[in-house]
Formats: sequence, C-alpha cells, structure tokens
Amino acid sequence: MGMTIAEKIIAAAAGVDSVKPGDIHTVTLDRLMSNDGTTHLTVDMYHNQLKHPRIADTKKLVFIVDHNVPADNPKTAASQKKMRDFAKEHNIDFWEGKGVCHQIMMEHYVCPGELIFGADSHTCTYGALGAFGTGVGCTDFLYGMVTGTSWVLVPETVKFNLVGKLPEGVYPRDLMLTIIGEIGANGCNYQVMEFTGEGAKTLSVNDRMVLCNLAVEAGAKTGIFEADEAAMEYLKAHGRQPKAVYKSDEDAVYAREYTFDLSKIRPVVARPDFVDDVVPADEVLGVKIDEAFLGSCNNGRIEELRVGAQIIKGKKVADSVRFLVVPASQDVYRQALSEGLIDIFMEAGAIVMNPNCSVCWGSCQGVIGENEVLISTGTRNFKGRAGHPTSKVYLGSAATVTASAIAGKIATAE
Repeated sequence: MGMTIAEKIIAAAAGVDSVKPGDIHTVTLDRLMSNDGTTHLTVDMYHNQLKHPRIADTKKLVFIVDHNVPADNPKTAASQKKMRDFAKEHNIDFWEGKGVCHQIMMEHYVCPGELIFGADSHTCTYGALGAFGTGVGCTDFLYGMVTGTSWVLVPETVKFNLVGKLPEGVYPRDLMLTIIGEIGANGCNYQVMEFTGEGAKTLSVNDRMVLCNLAVEAGAKTGIFEADEAAMEYLKAHGRQPKAVYKSDEDAVYAREYTFDLSKIRPVVARPDFVDDVVPADEVLGVKIDEAFLGSCNNGRIEELRVGAQIIKGKKVADSVRFLVVPASQDVYRQALSEGLIDIFMEAGAIVMNPNCSVCWGSCQGVIGENEVLISTGTRNFKGRAGHPTSKVYLGSAATVTASAIAGKIATAE
C-alpha cells in the first residue's frame, strides 16, 4: 500500500519503511520552535520538574518573541526575560522583534521533508514547503527539547484536489475560508489536509502558506503541499536545501477527497464568532466597523501589503476607523518600504506597526472595546479573540479588509 507525503515524513522520522493511519511511532524531530506565548512555562518546567535537565540538541531549537512586542506590562517583560536568558545560557537561536514566528521559520529554517514541532497551533504553516509542521503544548515541547524525540499517532490524510485558477480580485484566503466554510471547523479533526492538483501549482509559496496556516481552523493536524519547483525556487532564494522531497504514491489511501474549482471562488467573509460561518462578502456589506487589521502569520506578507496598498493608494481611511497595518517580518517591512507601500498606507491614514502578532490575538495592539467591530486578516474570530467579549471579529482577505477600512463598513474591492 502506498503512502501520502505526511506518512512518508513520519516514516522517515520514525526510521521505518512504512506507516499507516492509527500507528503510533517514536519519531526524531528535525526542529522545535517556541514563542513568548508559552516558552516561560516550558522554562519553568525545565528547571522545576526535571531531575536531570538537559537539551538534546540546541541547534534544533528556535525561540521567537512575537506575541507581545514590545512588552506591554511588567509581567510580560519578566516572562520574555526568562526566555531571553534561557536562550542565551543554552545558545539557542533567539529572535525578538523580527517578526511573527511562522514567518521567521519559513524565511530562515523550514525545509521540505522535515518534521517540526512548534508550541503554537499555526505551526501547520510549514506544509507550504512540504514539511510536516504541527502545534504542541508545553509538556510535549519540553519532552521534545530534552530528548529530541516525541511520539506521533499517524493521522489520516484528506485530499483537496484544486483545479482551475483564482479569478482576478480573489485570493487564497477567500479559497481557504471557503473550504473551511464547506467542511466545517471540525471537518478534518486530527487529519492532514493535503492540497494537490493543477490548481495547487498555480499557487505561490505565500499562497500555500495561507492555506496550510488555516488548516488547524478545520481541526487538522497539519496542511501540506508537495514540494515542487515553486518550493525549490523559494528554498534557493533563501539559501537552503531540502531534507527530502516526497510525493504521495498513486495508490496512497485517503480518508476522503474533495475537489474545489478555484475559478468559482468568490470573495467571502467569516462572521463572528466562528471561523466556519463563511458567507459571500456581499451578504455582509454595509456592516459598520471600528477597526481593520492587515497582518498576521496568515496574511501579513508582501503580496498582501501590495494588494492593500494598490486599493488604498490616493484614498483615505474612514474617519471612524482605525486601520492597523502590520508586516509579518522585518524582511517584509523592508521590502514594503523599498516599494513605497508604507508611504502609501501612512498617507492614507493607516497606523503602521512593527512586525509582530498584533491585533490577531488581541493582546498588545489594537485591542477592540465593548461592542466594537473589527474586520481582520487574522487567523481567528472567536468571541473575545481581539478584545472585549462583546466585540465582533469578521475575517476577510487583504482586499476586503482594506476596502472596508476606506468605506468605514464592510466592503469589497470589486
């Protein structure tokens, strides 16, 4: 029986010839990433709960401060200092203020064929390069850090066959929200979402990141693409080589298969308070907003900033709206500067922030108040996600968010 891409990565990490869904294997991890959301807890457990604390391989560890940058209160400052000091003591790669953790990992670390654990649910982003990335909690991260290994229950894989090409003015975020809206927030619980087909080849690595990043919002263990020519070009541009390049076998077994025609995708919006409550954007036009957010590990790259800048150039942010633009990394920020995009946003009245998670998780920037409405390119719209429990979060593409910031109400760029 053949294997899928995900199964081949797990088999290689387990040192066995083959695996099948339902198997439990001990695997060697290629890399582990943790951010300031929970690293201080891991450090406390390392010092207080281990009899003989040690790190298996510091070269495999990456610590990234991205959730509260700069620190917003003394408690946050203390937890980040704990993380900073631990990284220095153990010679762990440490990034602070350089961008969102998943963007940093994609720009500097992730390689096809790797098995990566991250102490953040959107670690599934790494499937855009043909890696198996998945989020874990502090305890599993600590075990991986100390032993270099972990256990994996081999998940089933669900095939998403993509055909056609996205129309002008429609974006990968519209596509993935459409998929989640159709299969549901529990549609792929503890399964792999494998994106394939001729339509998949029309998507850039950035586009693929959008799809894989949101896989967890359908309950998936990870999302993954085959590492094709586009992935190899991305790696080459970033000075890296693949660990291994896998392709699903023709006789691989899938739990289910779906087909989505990209040419039929239209702008959509996810309504509060569920990411799978997805409707055509036309159905929510005119909803008054207080804030708009363009950024996050899902939609804060140069492609999205270009889309937003093109729409807002020569226009103004509505007087009643706060429009926060947050590049996903310093590299993205610098490119946006060199292309004049930052000037366009600022001239329009947007607030351009330093690279970080920002509004997406509603902690340190752009927190929305009682009954306020946000339209966001962030990852989630749960109740209270971006501020007060009575606030509302709508999710849309960079184009929809920017058009809404100009109109002062939900609008599309069409």
